[in-house]
Amino acid sequence: MLNFHLSYRYLFFRPPPRHPSPLPEGVERLFADTPSGKIEILYAAPKGEAVGQDDSPIFFVHGGMGSAWVWLEYMTYLSARGVPCYAVSMRGHGESWCPSYLRMVWLTTKRDLADDVVAGIRFVQAREGGKEVVLVGHSSGGGLSQFILSQGDVSVKGLALMGAVPGFGSLGVYINWWKLDPLFGVRMWFHFGHPNSPLSHPALTRRVFFHGPVPDAYMEEFQRHINPYECFWWPLTMMKRFTSFPRILSHIHGWEQDDSFRILVLRGEHDRLMTRPVMHQLADAFRQSYGVLVSEKKTDAGEVVSSGLLAPDGEDAQALGVRSSVVPGAGHHMQNDIGWEVGAQKLLDWYQQL
Repeated sequence: MLNFHLSYRYLFFRPPPRHPSPLPEGVERLFADTPSGKIEILYAAPKGEAVGQDDSPIFFVHGGMGSAWVWLEYMTYLSARGVPCYAVSMRGHGESWCPSYLRMVWLTTKRDLADDVVAGIRFVQAREGGKEVVLVGHSSGGGLSQFILSQGDVSVKGLALMGAVPGFGSLGVYINWWKLDPLFGVRMWFHFGHPNSPLSHPALTRRVFFHGPVPDAYMEEFQRHINPYECFWWPLTMMKRFTSFPRILSHIHGWEQDDSFRILVLRGEHDRLMTRPVMHQLADAFRQSYGVLVSEKKTDAGEVVSSGLLAPDGEDAQALGVRSSVVPGAGHHMQNDIGWEVGAQKLLDWYQQL
């Protein structure tokens, strides 16, 4: 009734029994040690004639209620084209160690999750002979990627933000969510404040994360991979500005190449959370900071203004170190939605010009 979709089937208050999913051929499951426990890292080795000795690895960071599993389509696509790919599952996600409900929901911070991502990046760098990674973050994982660079935890070769929480704050994003699901708060009351309440039924997950006609069987599989409970402080501490755009730019290397665009802002055409205005504002924030750094000679970047990249739909453009692009027909989870191959190819095109 009223699309309330009240269900308790997909809510957990303790870690469920582990039944790791089989992985596609060519993908293996690794684990990195951290002071708190082991975190899962999926790895897809590069294949094909395009494999190069100096290719930088892509490091994928999932968003809230996700895991490394959400990147399997992209990993298989990119690795088949010669790109080494890694994807991390933060604590409480995927096959990584899982805190108790109380510890995860109320005592885990954005900093704790950032430490897991940093540990994963350092693990990959050790495996790859010290190469800097190309960092790709989705949704809240994109926000966390900006936070890590802003804090100076690591430096990277490039940064791709896919439907990412903007570093200037995500209050507007959650207003968009409430507009999409006005019964959000009422349902959470029935669910005793469980953080997974907004995605507690495949119909809700489909409404918020997808746009295309994704098969019901895939939605059930996607729902099964949602973590048992999520950290509240991760999104709450991103409601207001939590990064410095100039500091983020300073921890991305390679700006001295005048014709390269080190940041990609990628969005789904029908993303109803990270909408077109939100993503355009994010791209503009980076461009403005880039322009200031160049004018004040605080970076070795060249004064790249634009290079004429414009798709037929008028949505793809690049200027001032930033390429912004759209995945036609896709929702928020563009890497899993119908037509995900288009986004994967746009990510590959950007990667190859770094």
